[in-house]
Amino acid sequence: MNTKRAMCPACLRPQTGCICRWRVPVESAVELLILQHPMEVANAKGSARLLHLCLPNSRLETGEQFGEAPLAEWLSGERRAVLLYPETPGDASLGIPAAPPLDSGWLAAPEKLLLVVLDATWRKSRKMLYLNPALQRLPRLALQATPPSHYLIRKAHAPDQLSTLEACAWALAQLEHAPQRYDALIAAFDGFVAQQQAQAASGAARQPSA
Repeated sequence: MNTKRAMCPACLRPQTGCICRWRVPVESAVELLILQHPMEVANAKGSARLLHLCLPNSRLETGEQFGEAPLAEWLSGERRAVLLYPETPGDASLGIPAAPPLDSGWLAAPEKLLLVVLDATWRKSRKMLYLNPALQRLPRLALQATPPSHYLIRKAHAPDQLSTLEACAWALAQLEHAPQRYDALIAAFDGFVAQQQAQAASGAARQPSA
């Protein structure tokens, strides 16, 4: 069997780059809906699949523009949907209305929250927001005072930019008032990053010299 082409059915990566060993199940009170841009699916540096594997109380859907009916179904239910996204003053220029305010009373009951996350580059996430009006109608949660990112394998455009996994881990910790509950998730991410760095170094070493 050619192991280079065999795919892991869980993490959807080649067996040679399987990341399932970093899977650490962590129960969350908040439910998570991860909306992944199609360009992130095959990105070896992406962290959303590992995030989904580690959080049993999560759902991962892929697309750029989602159908109104399925998106409405995912957002409906007893939980209150909140979009993990910063306030963006330039939204009006794109025709995106201002997000409704987040009711502070919601934050007192994290077990009743659905955290919606866009797994995409900043530019693609803006497009996903533009193309999906149902997301525009969600109140937003912006992260505050986050630690430096451990995302050493992907270039950030700002010091406070985090990977999808890191952003969700910090958001869940803040919402659930459990600063250490997601330490295992961050440790798993560190292992994932180290694996990607080792594979990149190995690939560079195999390149013929000029």
